Amino acid sequence: MEIPDLLIVALGVFLYGLFSQWGERGSLTGPMVFTAFGLVTGAAMLDVVRLSVQGGFMHGLAEITLVLVLFTDAARIDVSRLGAQHDVPLRLLGIGLPLTMVAGTAAAMVLFPDLGIWPAAILGVILSPTDAALGQAVVSNPVIPVRVRQALNVESGLNDGLAFPILLIVLSLAAEEEATRGVASWAFFVAAQIALGPLAGVVIGAVGSACVEWAVRRGDMNRVFVQISVLCLAVLAFGTAEVIGGNGFIAAFVAGMVVGTRSRTLLDAVEDFGETEGQLLNLVVFLIFGAVLLPTALGHLTAAHVLYAALSLTVIRMVPVAISLIGTRLVPVTVLFIGWFGPRGLASILYVLIISEGYPALPGLGDIVTVAYLTVLMSILAHGVSASPLARRYGRRIGAMEGADAEQVTVAPFPTRLRHRERRGDGEPIA
Repeated sequence: MEIPDLLIVALGVFLYGLFSQWGERGSLTGPMVFTAFGLVTGAAMLDVVRLSVQGGFMHGLAEITLVLVLFTDAARIDVSRLGAQHDVPLRLLGIGLPLTMVAGTAAAMVLFPDLGIWPAAILGVILSPTDAALGQAVVSNPVIPVRVRQALNVESGLNDGLAFPILLIVLSLAAEEEATRGVASWAFFVAAQIALGPLAGVVIGAVGSACVEWAVRRGDMNRVFVQISVLCLAVLAFGTAEVIGGNGFIAAFVAGMVVGTRSRTLLDAVEDFGETEGQLLNLVVFLIFGAVLLPTALGHLTAAHVLYAALSLTVIRMVPVAISLIGTRLVPVTVLFIGWFGPRGLASILYVLIISEGYPALPGLGDIVTVAYLTVLMSILAHGVSASPLARRYGRRIGAMEGADAEQVTVAPFPTRLRHRERRGDGEPIA
């Protein structure tokens, strides 16, 4: 990143910070502001941000951001506490997520018949993870039953990491069609990636958690370095897996899950990290998304691209959610609410950046990039604008509705990606 680009990024973050409370009070979210800021300063308008999509900086930023997102999102969710009371997110992850991938693949094959099954599956997987940060007003507003809020929170915290191994497999299958590598060689490669990655994550997460807890108990480690250790453990898990032949992103996700179950000290540090360094990285990615990625990807937009993006945010998401929630006794308005709030955001952007760099000859890559970025753009706008008003309306309706006992079941809360002050029923922060 050159000095003029760095200047623009710093200016954007500083100006947004001055008015960041507006985002908490209304529907002006960080991703919306920084995507718009990127569009204004990028090639689409002023052309003062001129980063190259094909370059070491962009790829490095995508890698480190995805590593931290996978690690911190997984660490927020103590999987040992997921059980019967958290059946809704487990159903969303175990049934809804795979069905969304299948539906997305089928829709891609119908709308883009020349794409082929594996590139179509890549698109379906890329757009399956959700990003609750795009509709933060939903997961942070106590007027919404905690069971519903935590279902969306847990789903978005784990589905990007659960989707990545599937993405790795379909990417390998798509690449195998263009290569001469044998089936045995391909199977060995995929098995090593999927097996050695989690192994590295478990070891780094367990040893790192034990070391931090030991040092804190002895009074040898101050809080600043506890927070720094979050970054170190995420990178250690990624690097260790890559060295031994595993997948570093899977390792970072697994290490985060281990940390979330074994170290309360590190979990507190993860929350602080998400409020500062993690938030900064996320906003920078959305700025680059608007400045560089969108103008490049949307130059050859067709009706099929627009239709797929619209379907991805509605039918492809909502039908699998409705199927997965059969038997939970949630009322229809809740099923619709959960189905709608499945924003596509940071993980989808990062997946596409990494695929574009690592698989430039992938068949149908242009359509995959265009559809994915268009879907994220539409999600940023639609979910950002609708989050606050729909959360208030749904909260009032469900609070006055008879027969909505399933929504009011008490469940254990998990931290959201961004911590917000508690809000009153009208959505205003409590002083």
